[in-house]
Amino acid sequence: MIDEIQKISNWSETVKKLWDEDKKTGANVKAVLSGSSRLLLMKGLSESLQGRFELIPVTHWSYREMKDVFGFSLDEFIYFGSYPGPASLIGDGKRWKAYIRDSIMEQSLTKDILMLTPIQKPALMRQLMELGAYYSGQIMPFEHMLGQLSDAGNTTTLAHYLELLRQSGLIAGLQKYSGSEVRKRASSPKFQVFNNALMSSRHPMDFSKAKEDDTFWGRLVESAVGMHLLNSVIGEDATLGYWREKQDEVDFVLYNEYSAAAFEVKSGGRTYGRGMDAFLKRYPEGKVFSVSAKADAGSAVIPLEEFLSGNPLNYLG
Repeated sequence: MIDEIQKISNWSETVKKLWDEDKKTGANVKAVLSGSSRLLLMKGLSESLQGRFELIPVTHWSYREMKDVFGFSLDEFIYFGSYPGPASLIGDGKRWKAYIRDSIMEQSLTKDILMLTPIQKPALMRQLMELGAYYSGQIMPFEHMLGQLSDAGNTTTLAHYLELLRQSGLIAGLQKYSGSEVRKRASSPKFQVFNNALMSSRHPMDFSKAKEDDTFWGRLVESAVGMHLLNSVIGEDATLGYWREKQDEVDFVLYNEYSAAAFEVKSGGRTYGRGMDAFLKRYPEGKVFSVSAKADAGSAVIPLEEFLSGNPLNYLG
């Protein structure tokens, strides 16, 4: 086993040479290569090791893992997310935010993305990363993004940069669920972080104040459900999107070739609103679920802790 393999120069060519030599001699060697930079790993795998590897994705830690290993409460998971490195720092909010900013976000940008791909506007990429983290859970047309970014760019550039952020496991731009592939690609993206730490670390509110602010806490709860769904589809035959038609909207749609499950997230205990009814009218074969932080076990609404403790793919049936 070799960790951080991407830090070794020409690692994929060396592994390919050794692989071919072992195959000729009949040596029964199993190699596990891991690294924090998915972009750099995939570049080496696709260029030199085609037909010689099995990709096993490692996602962000789950709520259950953070609870079992670090004793995180549900509220702590919602705000602090699931990076194991700074878990011991959550008692010092300023130090924790600095860790997320300097050791994770900045390092992912400079060491992973900028080392691999020629970025003509690194300042724009950095601004997009911060914008996406701050507005996780919100739909934002590319034209509106340009209005909030100080560096000049165009929608094609932003779409490319957002895809690089997704491949790096930072922020995804969810597409609208639709039977038309063209409509999906033409839709405005919905920002969704892979880890809630990216969102709360960009906001001035600390943990205690965030819990007292119903609006911001509601956004964090929705983003926590989104990150759980987003991580669940990595390496699986499923996709995460959202749905909106005029004034009707559901927060997330988990779907594959055969099934679609819509999720509405509530900070309170209400079952579901008109968006879910509109979705079922448009897609009568679909399923609808409501997730709430204040739901009781056994009710029609899925309690948030129960949802975050399970596998979302089970809702596809």
